[in-house]
Amino acid sequence: MTAEHWTLLADVVSVVCLLGGAFFVLAAGVGVLRFPDLLSRMHAGTKPQTLGLVLVLVGLALRLREGGAVWALVLVVIFQMLTAPVAAHMVGRAGYRTGKVRHDLLVVDELTRDLQAADARTADELGADASAGDELGADEPVADASDAPDRPDAPGRSAPEGRPSA
Repeated sequence: MTAEHWTLLADVVSVVCLLGGAFFVLAAGVGVLRFPDLLSRMHAGTKPQTLGLVLVLVGLALRLREGGAVWALVLVVIFQMLTAPVAAHMVGRAGYRTGKVRHDLLVVDELTRDLQAADARTADELGADASAGDELGADEPVADASDAPDRPDAPGRSAPEGRPSA
């Protein structure tokens, strides 16, 4: 194959990647608008959007074929792949803790178990501190689990609708 054939092939693959990336980004936008809850929307906003961006950048790199530009695009892909999952994880945890998650749509809910175990450990630690009350002083109140931040799953709080209380 001649150089012209390789250039034509690279251009065709570039167009396919650009169109595929545009499709995934469009699907991400539609998913964010149509899905019913925070976790579904977050999934739609991160997974196909990231893949779409990577495909667009690959298509752009195939089209540009210049060393400096390609390395800049590689850096964008690396940073996107490193930051998008972490950001989605933090948004999901914050939404869960503030009661924005529909628990009736969850198939597996491991975070409630983990939060309850953490609350129990905190209560045990506070109880151990209360038994060593000489250092705290008799007038200082000791925090208990009911002083936990306003989380719907904290002990003493009522469970959100559709979610059984523990």
